[in-house]
Amino acid sequence: MLLSLALTALAALSEVQGASASSEFTNPLVAPRRNFKRCGQVSKYYGQHLEDWNTYKTGDWLNNWWNNNTDLIEKNSAGFAGAFGQWALGNPDWSCRDDGSSTDCDLNLCDNRVLNDRGRDIRPTYYVLESVNRLHSYFSGLSQAFNTAALSAALAKDSWATTFYTDKDDKSSDSLKKVLSLVTTIVGVGAAFAGMGPAAVGAAAGAGSAIISGSNGAIGIALGNHADDTFQKSADLGGILSKVVVESLESFTTANNQLMDGQSYGDADIRSYISGGAFVDFQGVDKNAVTDSMSNMLIGTSINQLYRTQKIFILGGGACGDNQGIGSGPQESVICRDGKAWYLYYWQENSGPSLNSHQWGWVNPPPGSDKLGQAEYKGVSVEDILNSSLDAWNVAGYDYNADTAASRAHDAISSAWASPGSKGASWEGIFTVPVCDVSGAIGQNWDHGEYILQPYGHESRPVWCGDLCGDADKTKAFIEAAQMNGFQSPWHLCESKPSYA
Repeated sequence: MLLSLALTALAALSEVQGASASSEFTNPLVAPRRNFKRCGQVSKYYGQHLEDWNTYKTGDWLNNWWNNNTDLIEKNSAGFAGAFGQWALGNPDWSCRDDGSSTDCDLNLCDNRVLNDRGRDIRPTYYVLESVNRLHSYFSGLSQAFNTAALSAALAKDSWATTFYTDKDDKSSDSLKKVLSLVTTIVGVGAAFAGMGPAAVGAAAGAGSAIISGSNGAIGIALGNHADDTFQKSADLGGILSKVVVESLESFTTANNQLMDGQSYGDADIRSYISGGAFVDFQGVDKNAVTDSMSNMLIGTSINQLYRTQKIFILGGGACGDNQGIGSGPQESVICRDGKAWYLYYWQENSGPSLNSHQWGWVNPPPGSDKLGQAEYKGVSVEDILNSSLDAWNVAGYDYNADTAASRAHDAISSAWASPGSKGASWEGIFTVPVCDVSGAIGQNWDHGEYILQPYGHESRPVWCGDLCGDADKTKAFIEAAQMNGFQSPWHLCESKPSYA
């Protein structure tokens, strides 16, 4: 649900929750803490925390209230919010709708006679009021973040395809649908639970499921407008993504209004969204964090789609620093993880007929990689490509897809083992560049085995004469994933044709 959307932002995360006071938090509809000496009985429950929701069985209380007041909900023009506002505050106009009003979800609690006369119901009533109010502010904050000029400007780059795609084959780079299928998850992870750390989300598992499902539904509406879009190398991929993201804010409005009315959105009503105390003490949406996280993840996803159509891959698995008899990789595009080195490669084919060794092409940095880490691409780096791709490969090999991404993001947030949004473009699956662990080649007596790893350069042509990735099946799968089927260059010096050829 929308909340899932809230999961990439949420995913903007523990860091977001601990953001400095200078961070741009937008929570215009959440009433400030009141330290009045006289506010009636309700003031005893100020300073609530997420865990208080379950401690005092607020969810059960709300279900009972809902079941016993269906007539009140049905008769009120504002549905659930209006009925609850009338019952709890004496205010039948407490609609919490997103209709341009800045006061329709205000909490005027101090000395409110209706609320303070509720006896044992005061505490759960107060927790529900705060949760509904803050859920409303959550949707409002997301809409503002998604509508920011910074996000639109970051995405609207019509040079992406020509910058990151220079393959000699002048084919179109595949359907935009593959990019858009991941956008659903990206937006969901980036926006979901914006401003809340993974621990908070984990404590509100029910809300997490509702949010994920709801956010996917929201972005899906926007994506539907672009379902038939495709792009050539020169097409405005960034412009399309920018429109998709901005259009999604309309879905936030729809979600807010349907939930406040008591309807279901994404197969769950408002009780699921605020379950577990997910919003009882929500401090607001960090618009800067949402914008940065979303931009970096969407830009990374788009670059990855262009890279996956070319001969771009990762080799490694040997010792950091190499010197193990299988060559040395490019030191300008390497990371060292757990004592192993991993290198990013682009096998650039010769652009025309040649009678010399250059007919086989050579290895270079991937197209556009020199632009990363600066200007409009400052939030995406070569290290992000390597780390994200390795994590995806460790999880699902060469089959990390949109479904895998959604499942992993959901589990990471609800189980509190990672905050996807805080990782930005380095989060697993943003990049899925094919990986081959060549450590099994160490000590093997392969033809020209000392050239398995090569630095970049016009004279650099790796030679792969064995089962490069450990065995024949793994190597064949890698060759296919790296768009190198039928490509003779890696084995042009081998005495016999390798199994993958």
